[in-house]
Amino acid sequence: MSSAAHATKHPNQPVMTHRAILLVIFGLMAGMFLSALDQTIVGTAIRTIGDDLNGLSLQAWVTTAYLIVSTIATPIYGKLSDIFGRRPLFLLAILVFIVGSILASFSQSMVELAVFRAIQGLGAGGLMSMPLAIMGDILAPRERAKYQGYFLAVFGVSSVIGPLVGGLFSGTPEILWIAGWRWVFLVNVPIGIIALIIVTMFLHIPRHPRDSVRIDWWGATSVIVALVPLLLVAEEGREWGWTSPWSIGCYVVGAVGVLAFVLVERAMGDDALIPLKLFRSSTFSMATVIGVFVGFGMFGAMLTLPLYLQIVLGATPTESGFQMLPMILGLMIASIVSGQIIARTGRYRIFPILGTLFLSGGYVWLSFLHADGSYWFLAGAMLLLGLGLGQLMQTLTIASQNSVGLRDMGVATSASTFFRQIGGTLGTAVLVSLLFALVPASIQTAFSDEQTLTDALNAALDPTVADASENAGIMSAVYDTIVSNLEDATIAQAQSAVDDATQAATDAVAQQVADGTIPADAQETATAEAVASAVAAVKAALADELPVAQVADDGTVTLDFSDADIREAFVASIVPTVEEELASSSGSGSFDSSVMDDTSFLTGADPRLTRPILVGFNDSAVVVYRVALGVVLLAFVLTLFFRTPPLRAKSALQEAADDAAIAAQTAAAEAGALVGPDTGTVRVHTDAATPTASDGHPLTRRELREQGG
Repeated sequence: MSSAAHATKHPNQPVMTHRAILLVIFGLMAGMFLSALDQTIVGTAIRTIGDDLNGLSLQAWVTTAYLIVSTIATPIYGKLSDIFGRRPLFLLAILVFIVGSILASFSQSMVELAVFRAIQGLGAGGLMSMPLAIMGDILAPRERAKYQGYFLAVFGVSSVIGPLVGGLFSGTPEILWIAGWRWVFLVNVPIGIIALIIVTMFLHIPRHPRDSVRIDWWGATSVIVALVPLLLVAEEGREWGWTSPWSIGCYVVGAVGVLAFVLVERAMGDDALIPLKLFRSSTFSMATVIGVFVGFGMFGAMLTLPLYLQIVLGATPTESGFQMLPMILGLMIASIVSGQIIARTGRYRIFPILGTLFLSGGYVWLSFLHADGSYWFLAGAMLLLGLGLGQLMQTLTIASQNSVGLRDMGVATSASTFFRQIGGTLGTAVLVSLLFALVPASIQTAFSDEQTLTDALNAALDPTVADASENAGIMSAVYDTIVSNLEDATIAQAQSAVDDATQAATDAVAQQVADGTIPADAQETATAEAVASAVAAVKAALADELPVAQVADDGTVTLDFSDADIREAFVASIVPTVEEELASSSGSGSFDSSVMDDTSFLTGADPRLTRPILVGFNDSAVVVYRVALGVVLLAFVLTLFFRTPPLRAKSALQEAADDAAIAAQTAAAEAGALVGPDTGTVRVHTDAATPTASDGHPLTRRELREQGG
């Protein structure tokens, strides 16, 4: 018996029992665990991966490629699931994700990894949107919050296990003759297979028929044309120049794509990838815009904080994962509390306001970070960020779902996720790109601090420090050029003095020979004696003026920095000159982003050598967090104008079943019985058989359904 028929006989009974709902949720949790685990594993391992593939500064491409494709795929999954059902699309998403994971494990460069992560993103688009759409089908908006605990448990477990597993994998050179970090992706294969089995066994939900089967391929194409060029220029604009022909070309193509998307969606009507009629609802429109800003801020924090913990605070990948727990804790607490309040009251307007306020507070906190600060200061900011995100994620999705009917539940859910991911993708491309764009100049600025520069040069010129194996990486990446330039300049200065003295002595002897004072046959001996005397004089002078310079008997100059007092005096004398050189080269820059392509040189290196890099990265991160703060504050202002109607008390499936039951009852009432029950005479239909309201107008289906409870 179909769900509609069952509801016709028993209109007040729910379509799905609590046990059936739990089994469906069990299937959804399996798929969500796969996606959540991948994000936490990769997030903590990305530094190791980037260092091994010599392209950490390109990590934005790896993340952006994943997000671009998953963002584009999200509304496509939503539309196709409205047509063909949620279950087959969810299974397809898991399968594609597994294939992408296998390919990613074979990556030989950051470019290859970005391509294979894009394939993963094709599956992730369904893993992220399908569970939300299915939840929208089977649970009423008010009831949905009660089941959030199950999904938060998945997120919490993956947040704890993911960093641990990712850290163990990325910290192990080889596992079964395969580089450890490659298991970060290979681990998805057995987990994905288990998820496929669980979803196949437990994910069974009633289907609702759809008349139209048109797929908006042109809409999907126009989304790609609109998004890819804009994200490309966000990533590469600093290299190309924001007004370069390449950048302008991306702007134009992106604008054409946006215009084409709007025209295509208007032409497709209800079959559009994102039906424009959704935006007639002010609730949906405002939730969408706020979601874009929240996604921008959320991804900016989630992607930069693990890097900050590992680079500035020196945490291992595993440690950084656990150190992110304050944000996870805040997210879970806020989600559970807000969910319970929403379930009891049906109102939620306050949560977007408080959520963006807490999120803004977290970014304000982060803007006061210092390179020598403690972890616990950062933990306080992460807790605020989590408390903000926990109040925002589910409420914005619930608001979007509550603003539409059953027919558009999937596309509304995916559209909400789509626009939030657009914000996240932009946040990733802009903020991570901005971070690595600022680092070179910030490092140069850090070197301009007199004490920092003095300590760094004193360490770099110390032979015992410079020749230590643990400092080989940072010397090669940062200091070898600086030290070489200093040594060359110092040797040239001393050598010039020696050469001038020897030349003067040689010329003086030659003049004496010409004057007859010295016999010609004694010129060579006299010259040697004069040169030796001149070298000795210069050597004595340099011992006072430039004691690090060592002059051999033949006049060759070398430098000796082994004496600490002499080295410190030399550094003190050259610091003003080095500061001036750094200041004068600020336009062209003495460093470039390649400095951060492989940050493994920071591990175990002398703190005096690493401090300018850590200070530079810290200062760049602070600028990034201030940019994110500005975006989140815009979201906060918008939430003040966010009007939210009370949540419905019925699920989409229950509404569909009630619609069917009411339609059947209404049809029977309008038609009437052909034969009277007592006389056998033919009955004639009258208007009295049609249910009416108190004012006499016929009741609509929604009014009948609401009267029915």
